[in-house]
Amino acid sequence: MDDSREMESSVAHVWAAEPSGDDHSTGKAAFTIGELSREFGVTLRALRFYENKGLISPQRDGLSRLYSQGDRTRLALILKGKKLGFTLGEIRQMIAVEEGEADTRTLALSREKCLEQIELLQKQKAELEEGLNELFRIYSQLSGKITDKDRRTG
Repeated sequence: MDDSREMESSVAHVWAAEPSGDDHSTGKAAFTIGELSREFGVTLRALRFYENKGLISPQRDGLSRLYSQGDRTRLALILKGKKLGFTLGEIRQMIAVEEGEADTRTLALSREKCLEQIELLQKQKAELEEGLNELFRIYSQLSGKITDKDRRTG
């Protein structure tokens, strides 16, 4: 057995796993664009965009799009990757790892990108906390001024 392939697969499943354990899968074979849009809270335009980028590939039935369980899973991965701040190119690589279409170099890139993203999100978090603290300080000062003004005029 190829140990690198086994490791690649297990790490990919870690990235793809839902932490809450919620699986919204209905066991259906096909989903309409409207069903996926509602389930994932995305616009029809977003789904068509991901299709144009080759990230999902629905079957066509006339003008209708029918998405497979695989498309649904890929959409979940795309949205998770976006939530974590990855680019579509990076998400494409991670999906390739998840689907077993990538080698260990791609996996190493994924791990490296995860570390980079952790650092970026930590920096953004610190900046947000700093901004929130400043806004709370300003709000407190403004609230104090309004209270003082009310006392003087009341």
